[in-house]
Order: sequence, then C-alpha cells, then structure tokens
Amino acid sequence: MHIGIAGNIGCGKTTLTKMLSQHYGWTPKYEAVTYNPYLEDYYKDIERWSYNLETYFLAQRFKDVLEIAKSDEVIVQDRTILEGVHIFVANNKAMGNLSDRDYNTYMMLFNLMMSMVKEPDLLIYLKSSVPTLVSQIQKRGRDYEKSISIEYLTNLNDRYEEWISGYKGRVLTIEADNLDFEHVPEDFALITDKIDAELYGLF
Repeated sequence: MHIGIAGNIGCGKTTLTKMLSQHYGWTPKYEAVTYNPYLEDYYKDIERWSYNLETYFLAQRFKDVLEIAKSDEVIVQDRTILEGVHIFVANNKAMGNLSDRDYNTYMMLFNLMMSMVKEPDLLIYLKSSVPTLVSQIQKRGRDYEKSISIEYLTNLNDRYEEWISGYKGRVLTIEADNLDFEHVPEDFALITDKIDAELYGLF
C-alpha cells in the first residue's frame, strides 16, 4: 500500500511521515530536499533554476514511485510526484518562471512517467494557513528557505486547494492549523483515528 503525505512547505509532512511510520510500522519514504543540488540556487534566482530544480525533483520522485510499486510493504511517502506538477510546476509556469518550451518538455516527461505508475492508495493532505506555514518555516531555520515570500506560499496554498478539490483518488484532509501533533499526543491520536477510520473502518 502506498500512502502519500501532501501539503505546502512547512506544514509538517516530514514530521508526520516519521511519526506515522513509527506508529504503524510503515516504511517511510522521504523527499530528498537536502540533496537537491539546485535548491539553494533556486531560491536565489527562481526563474533561472526552475526547470532544473523541477526536473531533478521529478526524476527523484519517479524513482521513488517505481521503488514503492515493487514493494510489498506499506509505504508512507513525504510528498508525492503529483504535487511536483500540479502545485510547484503549475505555479512556476503561472508566475512566468518556466518558459512554454521548458513546461512542455517537463509535461511530456511527467505524462510518460505517470503512464507507468499509479496514484497513492490514500493521500493525506495537511491543510495549513499561510501564517502557520510561516511560523513553522521560521522555527526550523533552514537558510535556503529564508527568502520564501508570503506571496509564493499563498500561491502554493491556493493551488493545493484547487488540486485537492478536484482530486479523483482517495484523500483524507487534516486541518492542521490548531494541531501540534509532534508534541501533543492527543492531537496525533486525532490524526491516527481518522486514518484508522479511512483504512480500516474502525470508527
């Protein structure tokens, strides 16, 4: 089974992925943010590095999906291949950071890849407001994220909402603004209760 954790920058995807893997005994699959050779350059000059960054992410995520498809384990994934195109690439295209040529090349690659894999069995969407995202980003203090603008986060949030509203697969939305699932056991239990109900019909 493939479970994807979706959500904007700073919403807590990686933390939730880790906690769910420990709680259920699932195998975690993390997004390789630390090792993307374009990430720091991207936040300094988004227009110049958008295609490079997104294509690198696409290759990494496709590799992950292929590995997931071959596995008999339950795998929980920190961000899916779908968000790369429907959120980040779509946003960069709308902002003029991707040329038509680069966008069309990217979409050709994406559509070819998606013809070979399937969507997650369950998508868990961590829905957070922009103020919550800003607070979380500031707390973790990554240097390359300091230049992320509120406008950029707002645009991404709007695209997440649009994408989730039209998503055809199985999706569980978690309203994350008032939850501190990392530090408050009751908040984490609220999430696992919802997952249990979705997967196993226990509630």
